[in-house]
Amino acid sequence: MTTATVVGGGPNGLAAAVALARAGVQVTVLEAADEIGGGSRTREALLPGLLHDQCAAVHPMAVGSRFLAELGLDRYGLSWRTTEIDCVHPIDGGRAGVLRRSVADTAAGFGRDGSRWRALFDGPSSHYDELAEDIMMPLLRVPRHPLTLARFGMPTVLPASTLARVFRTDEARALFGGIAAHAFRPLHYPMTAAIGLGIITAGHRHGWPVAAGGSQSIINALAALLTDLGGKIETGTRIEDVAELPVADVTMFDLAPDAVAGILGDRLPPRIANAYRRFRQGPGAFKVDFAVEGGVPWTNSDARRSGTVHVGGDYAEVAATERDIHAGRMPERPFVLVGQQYLADPQRSVGTVHPLWTYAHVPNGYTGDATEAIIAQIERYAPGFRERVVGYTVRSTTQMAAYNPNYVGGDIMTGSKDIRQLVFGPRITLSPYSIGVPGMFICSAATPPGPGAHGMCGANAAAIALDQLRR
Repeated sequence: MTTATVVGGGPNGLAAAVALARAGVQVTVLEAADEIGGGSRTREALLPGLLHDQCAAVHPMAVGSRFLAELGLDRYGLSWRTTEIDCVHPIDGGRAGVLRRSVADTAAGFGRDGSRWRALFDGPSSHYDELAEDIMMPLLRVPRHPLTLARFGMPTVLPASTLARVFRTDEARALFGGIAAHAFRPLHYPMTAAIGLGIITAGHRHGWPVAAGGSQSIINALAALLTDLGGKIETGTRIEDVAELPVADVTMFDLAPDAVAGILGDRLPPRIANAYRRFRQGPGAFKVDFAVEGGVPWTNSDARRSGTVHVGGDYAEVAATERDIHAGRMPERPFVLVGQQYLADPQRSVGTVHPLWTYAHVPNGYTGDATEAIIAQIERYAPGFRERVVGYTVRSTTQMAAYNPNYVGGDIMTGSKDIRQLVFGPRITLSPYSIGVPGMFICSAATPPGPGAHGMCGANAAAIALDQLRR
């Protein structure tokens, strides 16, 4: 029987394992931590029954993942929950940019910018399922839907700062800038519009859902399916040297490129080893989970009904903070993402105490404490928040890397999403999953299409491995 070893039990490692097992391969997943899940774990961080996602939390790309959809994971308990409003970006004066599931409803809130919003998102969102067949794959390939991709792709090459100038209202500009800031890149850099456009388009098609019971539910469903397919999972098994790898026909690495180079040593071709060791990291995330009595008292009423709130001021302020963290400077007012998943999934709360998920964008490897800065930013748009906090727990950039070694310096994107790494992955090649060693592949979020619980990095890598096995 054909065998495979998958090193790393995050969503991409499990997706690769499931894809291989469905093809009849005998798969074993080796996870260094005591539990699988990588960035998609959920824990009772503060109170019994109070559920906090540990990193990945909101899943506009996963809910529309072609690979996940075809697995029937609802049979294993996975279900999606959405809030009335997907995302709110408050700005001073009680105003806010408001992202709703419908393009028309979102545009209606932007006044004179409504027609511009519709022009950008009506077409791509209505054809998103076709579009996803191309943007969730390596970009340097013959597209399945070239015209749809071309129409979507033209504005993605722009800096977010250029595209933001399309909008005339502070609300639309701030909302777009905050979503583009998910790239952890200075917004005046080329292609920073791409991630913002992709997330917004996916959201207008499928919403910004959370997994019922926490992101761990995605992992649990994949693991249950893998077990039913005959696969095995071994936790607490750390691989640090090639000699520790089991003999297998296929080996998949759901690891950061530098870790792959460290394990394989001189088995890796020198030019690939050099590329993996030079792989560039992006800025870090400083995470604080709160237990909040009665929820956050946002001044803006839409923010009280939104699953995600971006706290960072107007577009100019967001752009300035992203420049700072890229340059290694900690801003006084960092850009903060706030997750109110309990609004869609009330089982995460304990009575009137609700879990609040937050992280701030900080420089890679930041050694300071951003807790107070996060609280101050939320308090800025929700006076009285501080008094409602009944407890919190912190995960610094160093602790983030300990929690998931792929997050070097707190980089939860698994590498800077600059043009080269966004297009090619860890090295310049038309085959980003191949590592130059027969039967071995990399399938982490360092490869296209990048971060998220969509599993497509793993599924794409497994497809390449299966194709080579059949030759």
